[in-house]
Amino acid sequence: MTALCRDCGQMIFLGLQMNGDRSRITINESDHLHFTPEGRRVLIANGKLSTAEKLMKAIIDLVAEQGYNGVSTKEIAASAGVNEVTLFRHFGSKLNLLEKAFHHYHYAEAMEKLFQQKLAYSLRDDLLTISSRYHELMNRNRKVMQIAFKEKPIIQQFRESTHKHPQKLQELLIDYFNEMKRRGKLADCNSELQAKAFMWMNHGAFMSLLQGDSSSLGLSSVDEFIDESVNTFTRALTP
Repeated sequence: MTALCRDCGQMIFLGLQMNGDRSRITINESDHLHFTPEGRRVLIANGKLSTAEKLMKAIIDLVAEQGYNGVSTKEIAASAGVNEVTLFRHFGSKLNLLEKAFHHYHYAEAMEKLFQQKLAYSLRDDLLTISSRYHELMNRNRKVMQIAFKEKPIIQQFRESTHKHPQKLQELLIDYFNEMKRRGKLADCNSELQAKAFMWMNHGAFMSLLQGDSSSLGLSSVDEFIDESVNTFTRALTP
């Protein structure tokens, strides 16, 4: 069954299934296959994303796979199911789109919400919650991290703004440690240094796993790492 795409005006194919050697992709009636100007075939899922969100998702997916210089604005727009003009109307340039997508899929807002709503001021339980959420978010947004690692010259162009995410997490951890000390639940320590140590430990573990180097950690799972590292911090910082 075919129809015209409302966003791009091209013919779309509805209700199809694709079988490949490695995977099976089901295309729902609200999804469609799209051929980009470069001839690549793209599955466009409907969902409830706004046009801006579709474009941000498209650039992250494509740049992670093909590199920043390997993907055009026409291809990004086609993957999002919109016209190239729409991309420029929303974001102005490919670089600005990548910057906005980078922040959209990062962790600062989610971590701030966690600190506001999920902590119980029990050191071990809270550090487990923070670590688990951090790894969940980083793994979910691993394509963003891959881009940051592989496209350093591009990311450098908006480097200052990318620092807001780790800076925000560090601020949250410092405030948390200071509050725990005020409540008599944390040993006397340098809250800023402890926050940095906690972040570096988790970030280092994630980056090793991102690069497929889990064997260097000697771990059977991320959960094992989280448990052991949090236990170490708890023993050291419990008064």
